[in-house]
Amino acid sequence: MNPHLARRALAEFLGTALLVATVVGSGITAQRLSPGDTGLQLLENSIATTLGLAAIILVFGPVSGAHLNPVVTLADYVLGRRAGIGPDLRTVAVYLPAQVAGGIGGAVLANLMFALPAATASTHTRSAVNLWLGEVVATGGLILLVFALARTQRGHYGPAAVGAYIGAAYWFTSSTSFANPAVTIARGFTDTFAGIAPGSISGFVFAQLLGAALGALVVAALYPVARREAADPLYVSCDLDAAQPVADGARVPATRT
Repeated sequence: MNPHLARRALAEFLGTALLVATVVGSGITAQRLSPGDTGLQLLENSIATTLGLAAIILVFGPVSGAHLNPVVTLADYVLGRRAGIGPDLRTVAVYLPAQVAGGIGGAVLANLMFALPAATASTHTRSAVNLWLGEVVATGGLILLVFALARTQRGHYGPAAVGAYIGAAYWFTSSTSFANPAVTIARGFTDTFAGIAPGSISGFVFAQLLGAALGALVVAALYPVARREAADPLYVSCDLDAAQPVADGARVPATRT
């Protein structure tokens, strides 16, 4: 692996780890500060995630594009093929495991910060058709937002817009908007407010992949790209060794929870 790709993979690992630590850690804090009040716990959890996600995108976006989410990376690859932009297969193959490993690391970190066992299988079952539909909606909307910004040269709004969308989707979706396979898998390692039982993970991930595919179809219909110059990346990764920007397709922030 070349140093530039390794740096981007590290950014994806650390960014996803911090995202999951934010989601899980704020959920634990909410449970402890507001016992018995689920609505207040969700409010506290969603506010922390909204603000934390925006900050994480600002930090890691210039390095890797701050995908932090396998469906964003996959959508970027698929949507970029026609215009000759987006990540190549090697980048995809590096980003996905970095995101999953980072997410699990973030869950372990959050558990340890609150004096809990490093990893405990969640007992929070989330398995129902209405929850899967919520994940389809949440993930499809996320993909639409990210690539609408990317294809209309409004990438500078990405951190605030993505954070705001995820914060809102906590409340308008039945599933509380996981919208991220890496984060979903990671949340199976904590038996706390943000956890998901291992047996519920596959249904959520399938719904997220379906939502991402539908979102990508809407993006292609609304924002077609015919040539390389038509889509301005939300972020241009920076080759810090050469001190020159490198447009490598690692271009879209987005994530979550």
